Amino acid sequence: MSQFIQLHILTSYAPSNLNRDDLGRPKTAKMGGFDRLRVSSQSLKRNWRCSEVFESSLADNIGKRTKRFGQQVFDLMITKGASEKNAKAWAADIAGLFGKIKKDSLEIEQLAHISPEEQTAAFELAAVLVEENRSPKDEEKSLLRQNQSAVDIALFGRMLASSPRFNVEAACQVAHALSVHSVVVEDDYFTAVDDLNDGKEDSGSSHIGESGFAAALFYNYICINKSQLIDNLNGDEALANKAIQALTEAAVKVSPKGKQNSFASRAYASYVLAEKGEYQPRSLSAAFLKPIAGGDQAGDAIKALNKQAENFDKVYGECAEVRYAIDAVNGEGSFEELKAFVAQ
Repeated sequence: MSQFIQLHILTSYAPSNLNRDDLGRPKTAKMGGFDRLRVSSQSLKRNWRCSEVFESSLADNIGKRTKRFGQQVFDLMITKGASEKNAKAWAADIAGLFGKIKKDSLEIEQLAHISPEEQTAAFELAAVLVEENRSPKDEEKSLLRQNQSAVDIALFGRMLASSPRFNVEAACQVAHALSVHSVVVEDDYFTAVDDLNDGKEDSGSSHIGESGFAAALFYNYICINKSQLIDNLNGDEALANKAIQALTEAAVKVSPKGKQNSFASRAYASYVLAEKGEYQPRSLSAAFLKPIAGGDQAGDAIKALNKQAENFDKVYGECAEVRYAIDAVNGEGSFEELKAFVAQ
């Protein structure tokens, strides 16, 4: 079994605003002395774990990341006949196991990532409390699980400040996606017209606005520690393989949702290089310190990526035991073979 699985992904987007900053403009970063378009790793992971790809492959093994778990427990208790006073007190007791509860509220102060097993245990306890009309006993409050099967928690980790022994070390690291070339964010000046304007007395636009956008070919790097993933899933290698395949498919096919209705910014990866082995992982982002500036951006980016991998091998020795690539620019490779490769 290969401990490390690395994915190097090139994905092209036409003009879009995939991931916005606090001003509503596309996120950027400076690399190699040039401005690049950026999509944060937080945005990528959120879109992957909430995608139909994850849902269809791993529906029973996906956790919930929420502050509102106490409200869910409260609502369940009310439907089962508890008084509002008791339901609020008992729900706060249960939700408080996953994080500190806000004053006079059922909300947890921080987002808590809750596994399916933990959610089921909490709901079962809630039902018992209502049926027996009592508050939870201390021994019943052991709802948190070290042994759990939530693949998103196993992949991306979790931190519970109030219960650190139930923290999970992430088995997957995701870099911020950066454009392989320099960019200038442009402004889309737009207007909206009222359909009932008669064009005579009542004419002109009813709304005027601006929206930033840019087009980019992104490089994205993902590293999965398969040994850690299997440990996080209690030794379930079959589930780990399903998780790796689902993550790979989501990373290749699922786009961030920012401004989708305005830009239809949906894309599949143009090129994916997958590597496996026991060697220390490394990103190939150095291939793009010098921005790709030619007329064949995709072709030049693929060449630069593979050249950087070869150069690392020349200097440090083989950095991967086996590799497999799919190239949608030139129609080479098979996505099904890629999925089989990463899970072998």
